[in-house]
Amino acid sequence: MNLSFREAKTTQAAAQLLKLRGAPMSYMKLVKLLYLVDRQALLRWGRPVTGDKYVSMDKGPVLSRTLNLIIEEPAPGDDTIWAQHISQPQDFEIKLKEETGADELSPAEIQLINETFAEFGKKPRWELVDFVHDFPEWQDPHGSALPIEYRDILQAGGKSEAEIAAVLSELDGVAMADALMPAR
Repeated sequence: MNLSFREAKTTQAAAQLLKLRGAPMSYMKLVKLLYLVDRQALLRWGRPVTGDKYVSMDKGPVLSRTLNLIIEEPAPGDDTIWAQHISQPQDFEIKLKEETGADELSPAEIQLINETFAEFGKKPRWELVDFVHDFPEWQDPHGSALPIEYRDILQAGGKSEAEIAAVLSELDGVAMADALMPAR
């Protein structure tokens, strides 16, 4: 099952975290905060915010496409939504270039982003790296990247097999609907 990556929604979620910070943020910290938001959304509601794919990397779990948006320079003429609103890293930090609005995010998602920032936003990035290394779904990739599946997160969150099956079935339906819808 592959949910569609929601670049606009991911950009708005990142922008919300950057606004809450009120200053540039380490992109590693931003990716960890976004992972925490997605993880909690999946555990609470059975659906992540971003639709991104997760991987275990040496410094913990990350959102794969989001990390690519941050570290890869856009191709000429490929003005991504992310690049319009969020800066390229300078000394490993990124900042909000331009307001995004929040029309892609539900009020519950905005509240979850705010809660996540309130709990983890003041922690140093290396403390967050240590924290996410304790998640059962993270596996040491030894310099590579290993996929993290929704099932892994749901099991780590203590969901029963029946709950996991129900969530995965619903996400399969969402992925099929996404495949039929034109890209936004």
